[in-house]
Amino acid sequence: MTWGKRADLAQAALEAQFWNEHIGLYNIETPCPDGACNTIFHYWWMAHAVDALADGYIRTGDAGYVKRLETLYDGLLKRNGGAFPNELYDDMEWMAISWLRAYEATGVERFKEAALLLWEDIKTGWNDHMGGGIAWQKSQLDYKNTPANAPAIILACRLFRLFGVEDDLSWAQRIYEWQKANLVDPESGFVWDGMNRTGDGSIDKDWQFTYCQGVYIGAGVELYRVTRDEQYLADAIRTTEATRNALAADSTGLFPDEGDGDGGLFKGILVRYLAELAKTAPGRTRAEELLLDNANSLWSAARDAERDLFHTDWGSAPPERVTLSTQLSAIMLLERAADLEESGIIGARSAS
Repeated sequence: MTWGKRADLAQAALEAQFWNEHIGLYNIETPCPDGACNTIFHYWWMAHAVDALADGYIRTGDAGYVKRLETLYDGLLKRNGGAFPNELYDDMEWMAISWLRAYEATGVERFKEAALLLWEDIKTGWNDHMGGGIAWQKSQLDYKNTPANAPAIILACRLFRLFGVEDDLSWAQRIYEWQKANLVDPESGFVWDGMNRTGDGSIDKDWQFTYCQGVYIGAGVELYRVTRDEQYLADAIRTTEATRNALAADSTGLFPDEGDGDGGLFKGILVRYLAELAKTAPGRTRAEELLLDNANSLWSAARDAERDLFHTDWGSAPPERVTLSTQLSAIMLLERAADLEESGIIGARSAS
């Protein structure tokens, strides 16, 4: 079975077991009796659902994905009070990245408009606390972290590539310089989470998340693509090796289980941008090996074959309850494997 066929099954399970027509959004877990799981609005989970749908459409050309994107757009607007801006800068960045990607794939103008509107709001998060950087949230402007800065670089680079506004490239480079100077270990290239969270200027070096590695790798790749400056690519390659050494160091090569809340999305973010590195610099890193090891284990060990649902631990079977974040990460991995398979970078090395 190809990785594309596996991705089809996971995408079908997303629709069959998570979509809620009454609210125009995905349920945040399954089973979800009587809608009781929808009391919390996970804005940034829905952003990654947009990205996963864009994956499916780009791979298949199936118009059903566009229809679902349109419906989800309406559902998000309604649930978020009629507009896309949010309190959290990192959440808005994910929403902007996903709608920009959906626009590029579909040409639907309102998807572009959402991304551009959000970008204008995101830029207001930059301030001089801690020497620069974009704040994590509007009510805590002196706390700066990787989740609020590295995705902004990815977004700014893609905006520049699509629309050619030089100021967007300047933003990407300025944010990257701050990120690299403040939240990347100069010795190893491992990416730290944030600084000044507690108001004392300290750096959260012990918070070792796959998320942070993924977005910095993605930032380096995107800057390399628009500038052809090899240093950005070298930074991404170095962080990939640091990630492998710190977070996939045992014989399995599997990334860690980071839980089924927000952490359920972390590995999906990492594999998305590892795959972008693999496409940009094939054979120059162990990204392909890491992706294939994790994809094979996800499919063979972490899948409920009756429901095509997945576990947070990509080495063991899921429980009955599966969160949307967890399913989305699995879809991201399968879609990236399918993309790399189509490109000839990896093969379908799995039994069924």
